[in-house]
Order: sequence, then C-alpha cells, then structure tokens
Amino acid sequence: MGSSFPVFKDWVPRWLAKIILFSVFLPSLVLFFLPLSNINAAAGYYGSEPADIQFAVALFYAGYVGFYCLERRFFSYLAAKEYFIVFTFLQMLTAFICYETQSLYILFPVRFLQGMLFASTVNLSLSLMFARLKKERSREIAYSVFFGMLLCTMPFNNFVTADLIDAFNFNIVYKCAVFSYIPGLVLILISMNNIRLNIRFPLYKLDWQSFVMYSVGLCLLGYILIFGQEYYWLEDARIRNSVVTIVLLALFFALRQRSMKRAYLDLKIFQFRNFKAGILLLFIMYLCRFASGITNSFFAEVLKFDPQHVSYMNLLNIAGLVTGVIISCCLTLQQKPIRYSWLPGFLFLMLFHAIMFFLFDTEANPDTFFIPLFMQGMGVGMIMVPTIIYIISSVPVHMAPSAAAAGLAIRYFGFIVSIAVMNYFELYERGYHFNVFREKLTNVDLSAKKAIAVNAHKMHALGISKTPSVKMAQKLLVGAVNSQTRIRYAMDYYEAMTFLMLATMILIILFPYLNRTSVYLRARRLSPA
Repeated sequence: MGSSFPVFKDWVPRWLAKIILFSVFLPSLVLFFLPLSNINAAAGYYGSEPADIQFAVALFYAGYVGFYCLERRFFSYLAAKEYFIVFTFLQMLTAFICYETQSLYILFPVRFLQGMLFASTVNLSLSLMFARLKKERSREIAYSVFFGMLLCTMPFNNFVTADLIDAFNFNIVYKCAVFSYIPGLVLILISMNNIRLNIRFPLYKLDWQSFVMYSVGLCLLGYILIFGQEYYWLEDARIRNSVVTIVLLALFFALRQRSMKRAYLDLKIFQFRNFKAGILLLFIMYLCRFASGITNSFFAEVLKFDPQHVSYMNLLNIAGLVTGVIISCCLTLQQKPIRYSWLPGFLFLMLFHAIMFFLFDTEANPDTFFIPLFMQGMGVGMIMVPTIIYIISSVPVHMAPSAAAAGLAIRYFGFIVSIAVMNYFELYERGYHFNVFREKLTNVDLSAKKAIAVNAHKMHALGISKTPSVKMAQKLLVGAVNSQTRIRYAMDYYEAMTFLMLATMILIILFPYLNRTSVYLRARRLSPA
C-alpha cells in the first residue's frame, strides 16, 4: 500500500513516513535542553558559571520563539524536501560547531541559530505528519503527542546522557547529535518527492525588522532574569541598559504591529478574556515545571547520588508526564470542563512541593522520592496540553497562529522567570541561611565544638595525626553547614510554590468562566507552538 503522504514516494508506507519524520524531529528536540542535562559538567567544560549554561538554553528558546512567526514564510517558499535538507544540514553544522568550540562567544549565537532551525523542524515535521488529520479528535491527539515529547525532553536527556558525560567530556553529546541526524537525512534523500504542498510564495516583504526587535527583546529579557540576581539587578549598568532597551523595543514593536496590515504578532488576541486566563495559568505551571532542577541538585550535592541513579529516578517523572498527558487528552476528547484537568493537575503539583518540603534531609533512601517525582510529572502532564489548546481555541480561527506564538512566548517567559526565582532563592536565601548558621556555630558554641571533636576523633582513629584531623573535622563541619543551607533554601522555595499552587486552585474554583469552560479545536490546520 502506497504512502498517504504526497511528499513521499509511493513505495513508502504511512508508518515508515512517520518514522522518517520523527528521525529528523527527535534529534532537534533533544538539542533543546541538552546543556541542562548536566549543568555542572557543561559549566566545567566551557570554564563558565551555571548561569551561562542557563542563558545558552534561553537563547535556544528565544530563537525558537522569535523565528516562529517568520518561519511560515520560508515554509511556503521552499519545497518540503529541499527545506528538510537545508535545515537538517544546518543543524548538523551547528551541532558540530558546539562540539568543537569551548568559547561562550561562539556557543551563544550558535545556540540562538539552533533555536531558529528548531522552529523550522517543528513546523515542517508536524505539518507533514498531521496534514491529513481532518477530525478534531486526531488533531487533539497530535497536540498531546508533540507536547508530551517536549515535556519529557529534560528527564530523557538526563537519562540518555548520564553515562556519556560521566565517561567523556561534556561535548561528546554534541558529537552524538551530529551522527543522530544522518539516518534521517539519508532516508529523506531516498524517500521524499521534490514537490510542494502549497503555492510558492515569494520571499519579498519579509518582516525582518519585527523579527529583529522581537528576538533582541527576548534575548535581553533572558539576560536580565538569569543574571539579574547575580549582578544585583538595577545596581549594575548592564542590567539597567538592558531594561531601557527592552522598554524601547516593546514600544516600537507594539506601534509597528498596530500600523501593519499583516502584523508579525496580532496584539488583538489580548482582548479575549479566556486567552489572558489561559496564558496566566500556563505561566504559573511553567514556574513550577522546572523545580526538578532543585530536586536533582539536592540528590547530587546533599544525598550524594551519582548521575546515573539520578537519571534512573527521573524515569518516574517521565512515567508521570506520559500518564498525565494521556489522561488530559482523554478528558479533552470527551469535552469535559477544563477544571477536570486543571484542578487535579495543580493539586498534584501542590502535593509534590508540600511532600518534598518534608522530605528534604541529609539522609534518605531513593525510593522515598519515587511517588513525589511521579506526581510532579502527572501534574505537569495534565495541565500542559489542555491549557495550550484552551489558549489557541479562545481566539478566532484566523488569530490562532498569533495565539500559538503568544503561548510559546509565555512558556519562554515562564522558563526564564523560574530560573530567576530559583537563582534568587539559591543566591539570596542560601546566603542568608549560611550567615545564620555561621553566627551560631562559633568556636565557643558547644554543639560545634562537639561535632569537631567527634569528627577529629574519627580521623585520628583512621591513623591521621592530631593537627590534620582537626582541620579535616572543621572542613566536614563546613560541608555539613553547606548541606543544611542548600536544604533550607530548597525548603523555602518549595514552600512558596506550595502556596502559589493553592492560590491558583482557589482562583480556578472562584471564577465561573474558568470553572465551566470546555476546550476544543476549531482550526483545521495545526499551529505547532
């Protein structure tokens, strides 16, 4: 039986065509959060700080968000096969550059370019895979599959790369990424027809000015929120200049969109009440989604779990994500009120943060965290897909691409704000607790003297002379204080997130239009945000 995909040759069955498309799409998906798979190893390899690695991921995200609207012009201009070949080759080239370089000044622009190429990969792959989905049921399942894979990217990367990074330098993951594109590229060359699905639309009057303003603003916003706490916010000239630039860019961008016949991003979408409610809840969910970074740091630095065991534990998080996406998809297909997805989802997230608050300790067994990790994945999985469908379906059909683009921008904003909040708790709250412990644990403090004496006695019993054993005992005490400060700031963060989830649930219950709304897709063409 021939392929039902017109861009593929007759001998290619439908199932093989989907595999070929996934073989090109998945390596790009893995590249997204790849530096965060082991942020300390990445920072060590590049000789940088963890914040620089976070910014590298933010630049990828900014490239994806900024180029999303402009990419549709290239999608209409190039035939599917040549478009696949061009951006797959460029993805391989950028991954090879990341493999070869140790300079952040080269890494940063390349990561932004990778984000732009990722937008091309997502739009073309999903448009081809789901072009034949005429029924609403099929389109909603398609959204669930795509966003389910996107949600699983971070724990999946952590699982796949743990052994590689432990055995080799960090850059080996980019070398693997280069080779992972080759099978898909070869299959595209031999299986696809050189035809186009749409009428060729010339590349004139490209709104590159809006793209530049939008992208520069996104990058500067990421820079401010990621490095702001470290640079003491507006006390630093770099942060002040960035804030002024963003304000000016936002003003010019808004005026430009209002004056254009075909806006880069239709700002009229913000007139719809349900749209604003949807992006608010999506933003709140994204604030909590990346709390697993603190959990993984706790596992590694306090409980001393090795990277392999941490990656195995994150499989429970993947299982929760898949389960939550499946449940939310079923509820959406049955057109149940969206509160059936939102309330259990935020409840699971609240329980995760509340349970983890009481589990933070200097000693624990791995199985203690299995259920909380599963609950966190379950909560995120139940919220993500219905909320994005809710956002897109809350505006008229002709505004759906702009709504999808705005939803993508909100997810980016939620990602960088979550980093800013975690950096605040790590740099400020951790420093505060360290100073409190330092004031209490003085040389005349009985508990400190007892701890030093006990540890020194243990060192001496192992054959270490008296003076070195005392110094080692003092270092052990400092290490114990550092562990306690990490635990305390993590508890502060999770306590704040618990109350945020509780307030969000109350908001959903109290507002009737949030409480009773059902979601469904009206557009026949997917907008793969």
